[in-house]
Amino acid sequence: MKVLVTGAAGFIGMHVSQLLLARGDQVVGLDNLNAYYDPALKHDRLARLSPKPGFDFVKLDVADRAGMAALFAVNKFDRVVHLAAQAGVRYSIENPHAYIDSNLVGFTNVLEGCRHHGVEHLAYASSSSVYGGNTLMPFSERHNVDHPVSLYAATKKANELMAHTYSHLYRLPTTGLRFFTVYGPWGRPDMALFLFTKAILEGRPIDVFNHGEMVRDFTYIDDIAEGVVKVLDSAATPLDGYNSQRSNPAHSNAPYRIFNIGNQAPMQLMDFIVAIEKSVGRPALKNFMPMQNGDVPATHADVELLADWTNFRPATPVPEGVANFVSWYRDYFVA
Repeated sequence: MKVLVTGAAGFIGMHVSQLLLARGDQVVGLDNLNAYYDPALKHDRLARLSPKPGFDFVKLDVADRAGMAALFAVNKFDRVVHLAAQAGVRYSIENPHAYIDSNLVGFTNVLEGCRHHGVEHLAYASSSSVYGGNTLMPFSERHNVDHPVSLYAATKKANELMAHTYSHLYRLPTTGLRFFTVYGPWGRPDMALFLFTKAILEGRPIDVFNHGEMVRDFTYIDDIAEGVVKVLDSAATPLDGYNSQRSNPAHSNAPYRIFNIGNQAPMQLMDFIVAIEKSVGRPALKNFMPMQNGDVPATHADVELLADWTNFRPATPVPEGVANFVSWYRDYFVA
């Protein structure tokens, strides 16, 4: 197949592209290589993809309407994995316009490209952040997600609504993937694991928000990438026996699906820090701080719908995944 992967120089995008290339797909990787964090890491991720047969890189911003239209017209993609987005919950408070441009305008351009050029399936990144103010655990796709607590979360919820509209109007199969706290080698420098590992190795204190009273469903990158590819291969279909009088957010009579991808094993933040300390080989100096705006105290994924659809469940233990990250970090930055 010929697959477009947007955000190919990103953390998840690189790993998904590697899996697709390894099985023989042709991958066109798109990224704008912006400076939200050091672009050198993005270039190094691309360097792992560029020598591989079947990979072509296009530097382009998904918010570029004319550029995206031309890309779809020329390439005739079979399937699309849309991972490009302005990431970060807290940065959305500082720079909201970046999220509108990338996450809303950019997503519209992807939907239009898929609509007009016969793409057989669009799989796109949503986020566990859409659960926002929900407190019923575990988080299920059947729950309403009407109370976002950050603009980032609101744009991801909007993406799901936009996708449903295109699935309904144009019968475009779309599947949204709600990722839960992705971590692992080649991860983003603004994520907790990266920040904590860097600070501990440098002998600096780490900022522990909500005084350590946080719970996260940490999900290893290899599990995320495998889940994305398995979902991509199982195009969304309308729900059999759909009943509009007994529907919920996980159901539709359009070719539209939403799935959680999480480790289904939530962990206390302090236990996560212990796993990092063991892998690094030294204790962390801890600076306990209050909850940040836009954050939530806990996440926990219900992955039954994903398992039923793909026969796949993320299962990498956190200590193993953290050890893999710390080993990569030392090789990349310290060696």
